[in-house]
Amino acid sequence: MPVYNAPLKAVDPVETKRYAGLNKAEFNQDRIHAACREIQVFAEPKGIWQVYEYNAQTGEIKAVPPVCIYGEKIRKHLALAEKVVVLAVTVGEAVEIQIQDYFKQGKYSHSLLLDAAATTAVEQAADDMEKAIRQQVAPLGYEMVWRFSPGYGDWDIHFQPEMLRLSQAATIEIGLTDSMMLLPRKSITAIIGLIPKENFCEQKKSIHNCQACAKQDCLARRK
Repeated sequence: MPVYNAPLKAVDPVETKRYAGLNKAEFNQDRIHAACREIQVFAEPKGIWQVYEYNAQTGEIKAVPPVCIYGEKIRKHLALAEKVVVLAVTVGEAVEIQIQDYFKQGKYSHSLLLDAAATTAVEQAADDMEKAIRQQVAPLGYEMVWRFSPGYGDWDIHFQPEMLRLSQAATIEIGLTDSMMLLPRKSITAIIGLIPKENFCEQKKSIHNCQACAKQDCLARRK
């Protein structure tokens, strides 16, 4: 049960501006940087992951009990994988409390910026955790493909309960609402395919590029 627990060294202001939907807007950079610094204080990054055998032909994750993945894009994404990593990561509840407090005070723009900075923070925590996972699987002869989450492309968001079970996310206090929203809200679950190095294709090294996601109206969508 590998657990990840490391502080954020910084929160990226460029990504924060993108998540805030301000990419094309002139905006006070000092306010964005202030939001990034504030979230860095309140964020408590924690993550956990598990490794499972995977049957790419059937889409079966060989857990107990086993579970099958459905969705053309996710199955294609994992087509060369022999194992999968199922992970969960969060930056904790304190960031959400701080965001809500500012909103209740009527400080709506700062609340929005904090929300965007918190999204950036959890994505960075997931990126850092991927690096830790790569260090462990590389000596075993595996390459990794970029992480893929329920809700991307045609992978149904209703797979989230299985993601929590498979990753053992309850260990780091991540839960789920009836509407499939993760709690704390700034949390991520994802799956990573592990491909034997001799079968690894260079194109698999590309990061998620939004083309795999059907959410065309996403404010954070990369062009």
